[in-house]
Amino acid sequence: MGLSREEVQHIAKLARLGLSEEDTAKFQEQLSEILGHFDVLRQLDTEGVLPTAHTLSLENVLGADEPRASFPPDAVLANAPRAEENLFRVRAVLE
Repeated sequence: MGLSREEVQHIAKLARLGLSEEDTAKFQEQLSEILGHFDVLRQLDTEGVLPTAHTLSLENVLGADEPRASFPPDAVLANAPRAEENLFRVRAVLE
């Protein structure tokens, strides 16, 4: 399935791209080739194949939660604009 010159210009307009005639011809060829790959995939029998988000099964990549000591309050509040009794002091946001 090849794209026409007008279709490429329409896509460029939707993407707010200004294309020269040379770019239009180049993208017409490249986008048509990409759509050709999708035509090949469309011909595959996918009956019984469940939709997947990933081709590989994913596992949790985070480390295990392990208890550890907290930062000291002085270090946490060192860059706070305002602190009061080891707490962050913020302006009221509710009336």
